[in-house]
Amino acid sequence: MSNSSPTAPIDRLPRPQELVDSRFVRLSRAVLVAPLQFLAFWTAVTLPFLYLPLLVGGLNGQQATVFVGLLSLNVVALLLGHEHGQ
Repeated sequence: MSNSSPTAPIDRLPRPQELVDSRFVRLSRAVLVAPLQFLAFWTAVTLPFLYLPLLVGGLNGQQATVFVGLLSLNVVALLLGHEHGQ
């Protein structure tokens, strides 16, 4: 007959530091990452509306630089906000 107990072996239980780390990761995600993803997502949604006045008026000189900057910012916002709401 085996003398098995219904509890998990000691070596399978999470160490206190692992519990603190996992709680810290969840908390930091809730406090830092989620709002950043929210902001990035909605920035990516609204930035294309700023393209319209530039494109209607034509791109010359400095306006082309502004357009490329907005486009780059939109790509970064898309990457950061990609997982928002999932």
